[in-house]
Amino acid sequence: MMAKEKKTPEQLSIDPAAQEMLIRAEQIGVGTAFTRAENMAPCNIGGAGMCCKLCGMGPCRLTKEGQTGVCGATIDTIQARNFIRAIAAGSAAHSDHGRDMAFTLKAVANGEAEGYYIRDVAKLRTVAAHYDIPIEGRAPEEIANDLADLYLAQFGQQRGEVAPLKRAPAKRQKLWRDTKVVPRGIDREVVEALHRTHIGDDQDPEHILQHAVRTALADGWGGSMIATDVADILFGTPAPLLGQANLGVLKQDMVNVIVHGHEPTLSEMIVAASQTPEIIEYAKAAGAKGVNLAGICCTANEILMRQGVPAAGNFLQQELAILTGAVEAMVVDVQCIMQALVGLATNFHTKIITTSPKVKIKGATHIEFDEHKALTIAKQILREAIDNYKNRGDIQIPDVREDLVPGFSHEYINYMLGGSYRASFRPLNDAIISGRIRGVAAIVGCNNPRSQHDYLHTHVTSELLKQDVLVVQTGCGAIASAKLGLLLGEAGLDKVGPGLREICETVGIPPVLHMGSCVDNTRILTVLTQMVEEGGLGDDIDQVPAVGLAPEWMSEKALAIGTYCVASGAYVMFGGSSPISGMPDKVEDSDIVLRYISEGWEELYGGKLEFIDDPDEMIARTLAHIDKKRAELGLPEYDPQRFGRSGDARMRELEALPLAERQAALYGTPGK
Repeated sequence: MMAKEKKTPEQLSIDPAAQEMLIRAEQIGVGTAFTRAENMAPCNIGGAGMCCKLCGMGPCRLTKEGQTGVCGATIDTIQARNFIRAIAAGSAAHSDHGRDMAFTLKAVANGEAEGYYIRDVAKLRTVAAHYDIPIEGRAPEEIANDLADLYLAQFGQQRGEVAPLKRAPAKRQKLWRDTKVVPRGIDREVVEALHRTHIGDDQDPEHILQHAVRTALADGWGGSMIATDVADILFGTPAPLLGQANLGVLKQDMVNVIVHGHEPTLSEMIVAASQTPEIIEYAKAAGAKGVNLAGICCTANEILMRQGVPAAGNFLQQELAILTGAVEAMVVDVQCIMQALVGLATNFHTKIITTSPKVKIKGATHIEFDEHKALTIAKQILREAIDNYKNRGDIQIPDVREDLVPGFSHEYINYMLGGSYRASFRPLNDAIISGRIRGVAAIVGCNNPRSQHDYLHTHVTSELLKQDVLVVQTGCGAIASAKLGLLLGEAGLDKVGPGLREICETVGIPPVLHMGSCVDNTRILTVLTQMVEEGGLGDDIDQVPAVGLAPEWMSEKALAIGTYCVASGAYVMFGGSSPISGMPDKVEDSDIVLRYISEGWEELYGGKLEFIDDPDEMIARTLAHIDKKRAELGLPEYDPQRFGRSGDARMRELEALPLAERQAALYGTPGK
């Protein structure tokens, strides 16, 4: 048998900074997620969702027609159980983040959280008003205390409805009630998902998948929405600012500290601590010019969109940052943190510092974070990093970085389209109605070393932009586009369709809007809801010409996100492999679940979930769906020839003409 041909760095990643670090890894003989993925052949049975290990009688692998598990479970039941368990885990991760944010809000409201304060009182009042919390004549802390109590109650609530659901379109709320998938309480739905899938419990795949919807909704319109709201209230609602992305943001003459994970309570306080005179002087005394912070993964997005702190990279660059030899400390909290970091760091001087009571890694330094002593602990962490500066060896920082403009919250999008006195989504709706914008695509999610790093994100994004599709992004996908230069207003406009270019030039926005971390996908739901409420694009989300895409999905959180977006009415496509694909050519009925989450869910919710491994097929289906929704709304057929000569570009053309020709172009020839 011939040996498998080894992939080149260029085949592993399209990012030149990543390629440079992969070459260095090979030179010094250390592995990364890229090489481990090459060496680890995925299990085709487990990968297809055909293996059950939920009890001690198995594991049971169903590879033959008519085969069942020891208990008699059929393949569709096993796949549905595996799928809902992944959704439960993903919902638990994001919603637990929301719970911690709510606890922090409660502590701030009661003056018990060192270093934190309410930065966005307007957002606090707006959110509180959604839930009929009295705001007039009350101090922000009083309002925040009541809001924190309301949010914390959503997790343990046993009956009724999760409160943030009332922010969805009215028609969608009724649909959820009619189909009996309204979440009663966030924790209750996660627990019930696990209960239903225990040996001998729920054995009807459609019934199981209905509760998968309920569990995901508890996250999307519950825990995740709570997390985003509280982060905005405490740290400020994002608005556009200038930032940078890629490994080149690391500094040779400064103490480099990378924050990695998902919880902004930690990263925001480290940002604050790094700017205090005592920490700056401590760094200078160690021989450095100061402390340079950078982010990885969703923590990167959190501090990038609020503080302008640069992003060193996305999920698959966490090891590559250490390979530069220039990182004094990588400070991590929860989610998407590779255990391999500690072993890799032993080849360098980098300290891996865990901070969450929920996450420890063997061999890492543990400094537990507590919001009640936040600033003190943040300074302790930074001193650990500064003390490590003297231990640096050879460093190699790729000279690769890209400017970007992040921070397009739904509040800012509303403002930018109409200004302070007439903020409105009307211009966006009108642009879609007229056909200048063909539709909207939300391109989100992780990286996956089973595919070429960043390629699927950027390829799908670039091709849709050419077709006048406005793109909004969160998470690691947003960082991928940032590194390609698509998050700058003036960059890439020669590569977008003529109608979208008009909008970008007129409003002054990039063709790709950065909307935050992966938990901030709830911002996208809010935007879609506001578009519906503005009118002209139907009366529910499933009528809007919009699609959700996760080209390089990797985590259970992605499955939860995809499911709550489908339940909200969106057509969602995942790239790469399907966790419930089965083997239709070998096992009868092994695609029942796959068909149900597409055709069955579309019939119920107007949205569907599909796994498409060909990116060009994803693009084709996206455009076909957008055009179908346009036709159903009675909108003009998309025609790129109709637009492209207005906006700033047209004005520049006119300014270059002689005066008489310019006046004729603007006002017509006299007498005609």
